[in-house]
Amino acid sequence: MIRIEGLRKTFHSRGRDVTAVDGVDLTVRDGEVFGVVGRSGAGKSTLLRCVNLLERPDAGTVTVDGMELTALREDQLRTARQRIGMIHQHFALLSSRTAAGNVAFALEVMGVPRRERAGRVAELLDLVGLGDRANAYPAQLSGGQKQRVGIARALAGQPRVLLSDEATSALDPETTSATLALLRELNQRLGLTILLITHEMDVVKRLCDSVAIMRDGRIVEAGPVNELIARPGSELARDLFPLGPVPELPDTTVLDVTLTGTTDESFVSTLSRRYDLDVRILGGAVEPLAGTRAGRLRLALPGSVDRHGDALRHLRDAGLTVEVAR
Repeated sequence: MIRIEGLRKTFHSRGRDVTAVDGVDLTVRDGEVFGVVGRSGAGKSTLLRCVNLLERPDAGTVTVDGMELTALREDQLRTARQRIGMIHQHFALLSSRTAAGNVAFALEVMGVPRRERAGRVAELLDLVGLGDRANAYPAQLSGGQKQRVGIARALAGQPRVLLSDEATSALDPETTSATLALLRELNQRLGLTILLITHEMDVVKRLCDSVAIMRDGRIVEAGPVNELIARPGSELARDLFPLGPVPELPDTTVLDVTLTGTTDESFVSTLSRRYDLDVRILGGAVEPLAGTRAGRLRLALPGSVDRHGDALRHLRDAGLTVEVAR
């Protein structure tokens, strides 16, 4: 659905060139929710704005739904953007217009005839659960309601792709949960492909099918969430399920074990019985993730690692990712 190849964007700031996006390649599959994660300044927002060419890249190509946007003229691009919705961190609503008026404005810009707008606006507000707030102005709406108006507006052109720029970072936890549930519902009901940027790992846990970690303008890790966390040394696994510093325990082997949805969660007790080991759980968590359950545990086994070859093989044969932490 979205294919990015060799994307590069440089800004000139304070007498020097700053490369915000540095040779990024990325593929987002049709119908998935794809998250781009990174710290402030990593290049996430610039990457997102390059997808709909609000920022035109210096090099590389962007293809959305089979159309290479970077090859289009400006008039062609304006038409193509109507099939790409965007929701913003701070809502970007017109304070002088009601909720219905904000959604209608998007339809006006697209040239939808007046007689068709009212029905479409009502349909979109109902879709996001705000049918009863059509005549409310932004100042009369909560943060979550404002974001729902923004989502309804982004859906005005019946897009195949929805871009989300930190859409939940200005919301409280309860409203964030409701907004993420709405995005998943829209993804499934409308078949939307969603590309979002976030710095919140909880958003990845609750919503994303695939993810990319971005640092200094580059993608350092990308793929389906369950596949990434199962890779030894995965940054995503460490960020989603942090275990903290490895403790110094004399005559002890410390293991970091990652489990995914296919893993039998009774593996600790099985390991203890089968190999007559006093297995201790030092920390960790197992949580819902990408429609299944996954997590990391830190285990302590008595003695040095060379005594536990059979036990480690057993864990890996069971589908677990096992790393010797100490």
